[in-house]
Amino acid sequence: MPYPPPSRTPSGPRRRTLLASAAGAALLAGCSAGADSGDDGPSAAARARARAARDSRGLLARYDAVFAAHPALADRLRPLRAEVAAHAAAFEEGTKPSPAASKPPASAAPAAVPAAEKDAVAQLATAERALADRRAKELLQVPGELARLLASVAAAGAAHAYLLTEVAK
Repeated sequence: MPYPPPSRTPSGPRRRTLLASAAGAALLAGCSAGADSGDDGPSAAARARARAARDSRGLLARYDAVFAAHPALADRLRPLRAEVAAHAAAFEEGTKPSPAASKPPASAAPAAVPAAEKDAVAQLATAERALADRRAKELLQVPGELARLLASVAAAGAAHAYLLTEVAK
C-alpha cells in the first residue's frame, strides 16, 4: 500500500542543502587569498613554490630511472609521469627560471631502482605518497592560490600512489 503524499511540501531549501552550502562557504573562506600578516609572505610562498617544483622534478627523475631499468613499465606508467611533469611546470609557472631549478638537487637523486618490476612500482608509490603527504601539510602555511595548487597536486599524488599500489599487486 503506497504512502500518501505529504500534506504540505516545504518551501525553500532543505536542511542538507543549507548545511552543504555552509560547509562549502567555510572551505572557500579558509582557502581565500588574502594578504599575509607576516613580512616574509611572498618570499615564503616563492620558496615553497620552488621547493614544490624541485620535488616534482625529483619525482620525475624517479619515474625516468624506473623507465630506464624496466622499459616494459613505460607504457603503463607514462600517463602518471606526464602528470608529474605537468605539476612541475605548474609550480615553475610565473617564477624566474634559474639554472638549478631545471634539475633536482643532488640530495634528491633517485634511489637505486629495485630489480623486480613490482618492487620498483611499489617504490614509486611510496615516493608519491610521501610527497603528497608533505604537500598536504605544507599547504596550511602558504597563501590562497598556492595552497589550492598544492592541495590539487597532493590529491593527484595520492591518487597516483593508489594506482601504483594497484599496479604493484
